[in-house]
Formats: sequence, C-alpha cells, structure tokens
Amino acid sequence: MPETTIYNAESSERMALNVFIVDDHNLVRSGIRALIEAAPDLKVVGEASDGREAVQQIEALQRELVLMDVAMAGLNGIDAARQVHASLPDTRIIMLSMHEDRQYVFEALKAGATGYVLKSAAFQDLIVAIETVMSNRNYISPALSDTVMNDYIRRAQGEEKATELGRLSGREREVLQLIAEGKSSAEVGELLHISVRTVDTHRHNIMTKLEIHSIAGLTKFAIRHGLCVLN
Repeated sequence: MPETTIYNAESSERMALNVFIVDDHNLVRSGIRALIEAAPDLKVVGEASDGREAVQQIEALQRELVLMDVAMAGLNGIDAARQVHASLPDTRIIMLSMHEDRQYVFEALKAGATGYVLKSAAFQDLIVAIETVMSNRNYISPALSDTVMNDYIRRAQGEEKATELGRLSGREREVLQLIAEGKSSAEVGELLHISVRTVDTHRHNIMTKLEIHSIAGLTKFAIRHGLCVLN
C-alpha cells in the first residue's frame, strides 16, 4: 500500500495525497502550491524547476501525483514524464500546458501522463483532473476537443503513421533539445554523462532519421514540436 492515498478503504478515512510540482517559473510554482495546500486532502511534498531535477527527486521520493509543466529548458516535461513513468508506472502525472495543439496532448499521453490541463483553466478543473486520474481514468481539459482523445486512440492502435518525433529514441530527444537550446557537444555530454563522440553519434542519427542536416533545421524542428523553450 502506498505511503498515502486519497482514500483509505479499510479505515474509511480520507488521507492527504502527496503532490509534487514541476514548473520552471517560481511564481507559477508558488501559485500552484498555494492553491493545492488550500485544498482539502492535498499536500505538496516537493517541487522542482526543471525536468531533470524533477526526475531525480520524484524517483527518490516516489510520490503519488506529479503536476508537470510541458515547456521547460534542459529536459522538457513530456520527456521527463516519460522517464518517471518508465521507472514509477503507478505515479500519476498531470501535464500543465499553455498549448492546445493536439500533438502536445498526444505526446503527453504517449509518455505516460494521464491528465492534460490547460494553464488557462480554472483551478477547479485541476481539482477535477486530480480526482479523475487518481480514480485510474484519463482527464483532458474540457476546452480541448473530444477529437483529441479519439486521435490519440487511433494513433496508439497503429491506424496512423508514427509521428516525426516518434522516430527518435528518448536519448535522441534529450540530445536534440539541448542542441536546439544552443549547447555544444561538450556541454551536452557533461549534462547527460556521455562522451562527446557519443553526442556526435546521436546528432548524426537524429539528422539521418529526420532528414534534417543543419543545426538551424534541428532547432526549428525542436521548436515546432515543443521540445525547445524560447527565451
């Protein structure tokens, strides 16, 4: 049995749900924390400002629910969610995003998230999302069309070709994001704890798979697919 749950069937007593917040803006994190802590049965137990830090902390703490921003430098929220889901499949993840494009929703759900909430939504929508995903169901902001979920199911069942982003491995997406953010091969290698030669091999493979043969082209691709954060 997890350390805490939203409902304890044996004792019929409600217990606090441990929530971890990930967002690269201090004001946003503070605002979400204040709202969560004001809600009954919810408790913020940690927060992180980037995806890489979040993965490390969440895996160490094994929290029940993660509220994850989509757009973050270094390691975006979707790839961070993918890593968390791979190591902690029972941890529920709700993505928080400004993006209404169905491609973002598809990638988030494919990464293992069970909720996708627009940052423009009312706080009550987030509470409903939390209750929904903790009941083992998916939640998408009502402002997003029902066709988004239908699109996800259709793709997941193989009725559509793999997306361009889907051609890349998880490590290749990490390398692509860092390259697009202006990091050198040495800097990428240091961040990912791999050799410069390995970074260059990943870059070559990325260019081959995407049929893009310039850093400028890779950067445009990363921005278009939400991997790269523009400052």
